[in-house]
Amino acid sequence: MSAIGSLVFCTDCGNLLDTSTGNKNTVLLCDCCGAENKDTASKTILTKTKPSSFPSLLRQKRSAIQQVDESDRQNQDAVAQETCTQCGRKEVRFYTLQLRSADEGSTVFYTCECGFK
Repeated sequence: MSAIGSLVFCTDCGNLLDTSTGNKNTVLLCDCCGAENKDTASKTILTKTKPSSFPSLLRQKRSAIQQVDESDRQNQDAVAQETCTQCGRKEVRFYTLQLRSADEGSTVFYTCECGFK
């Protein structure tokens, strides 16, 4: 049996064996060929990281809730040739927001000068 880090392989067929315990007296049974192998890995390595371990400007800007001010929305409005169902005006302003997940379409909001949304 050979070991690479905490991975232990069968010497007969090369199959990856069950997790090493780090105890040299443990016998690991190969699921492929049935060979018995001694656990030769010196220790099991477990690695954990925290998000703070890898600082990112993008992660710092990310928020679960996005704040949109009225002034931000007014700058994004565009004009569309749609008829207002309330007053019959032929031109309305619109903006889009991504309200669902990224693979879903954006939601379009129409606003008429008469105040109808």
